[in-house]
Amino acid sequence: MLTAHPRRPRGAPTLCAALLALATALLPGATAATATPAPQAAPPAAADHPDENWNPPAEYATGLDEVWRHMEETYPDLLGFPNYGWDHIMANGGTLQYCVRWESTTPVTAELRDQIHATLDQQVNRWIEALDGFDGFPYARVPVTVVGWAAADRSTLRWDDDAVDLHIGDLDAAGAPRCAPECDRFHHQDGDYSQCPGGEARHFDQSLWLTDGFGGGAGGDWGQRMGSEYLIDALGQEDITILLHEIGHTLGLDDFYDWTPTGVDSFLMRAGSAQRITDFDAWMARDFWRHLKPRYQL
Repeated sequence: MLTAHPRRPRGAPTLCAALLALATALLPGATAATATPAPQAAPPAAADHPDENWNPPAEYATGLDEVWRHMEETYPDLLGFPNYGWDHIMANGGTLQYCVRWESTTPVTAELRDQIHATLDQQVNRWIEALDGFDGFPYARVPVTVVGWAAADRSTLRWDDDAVDLHIGDLDAAGAPRCAPECDRFHHQDGDYSQCPGGEARHFDQSLWLTDGFGGGAGGDWGQRMGSEYLIDALGQEDITILLHEIGHTLGLDDFYDWTPTGVDSFLMRAGSAQRITDFDAWMARDFWRHLKPRYQL
């Protein structure tokens, strides 16, 4: 589920399709009963964002063009929005910083904490692997640092080292523990962390929000949310489907609940149809990158 701030409206599907032109001229000397040649479909319309470096596989080209046009029509400011996950990576010089919101009474040991950290790094870099070497993307790997944990009660966090900052008892309007807004990129997109204890070095770009009993997932420029039980049960898996899907939303990719691009039917961002990043997902991410690249003056 894509949830961004400001929330992007869900538009009706708009599929790009070539018009069929039918010709029914009779051959010279033929009678009205003579069969006419079968009508031929016109080739797909040319992409409205051509680029000599853009060469996706032929079987994906039409679908990718449909995806981009759909986002142009349904996102309020597709190329002006300033806080995609790409922006976080580039602002930090190729790293990401997270804070974990632990909305659960299940105790967390230092060992479990570190497993969650390692898993988050691994899953973020599943997406980075898809970009490595494409059209000037400058990073082969994006290290992920977890700078803090938030919980309602200190006793839930069963460690006594100072590996991360602790945000205890600071609850949002719905009663969920949150990390300090003063340190949150979502609230400080101008990069001013002067009110954050520890300053810019201890800011976080995104939250990993883990909630007891939360079904499915949500993601946007603020981070990702899913069930705490789901993530714990998935630790050690090569691909954690919901987390990967929601990271895709942080990068700006859309949901596909009500339409499917031409030529594909199974890919990660079409929830329930794939368990890992597919080639089509990778090409959607590359398409997003090449459109945003000019803002970074690379």
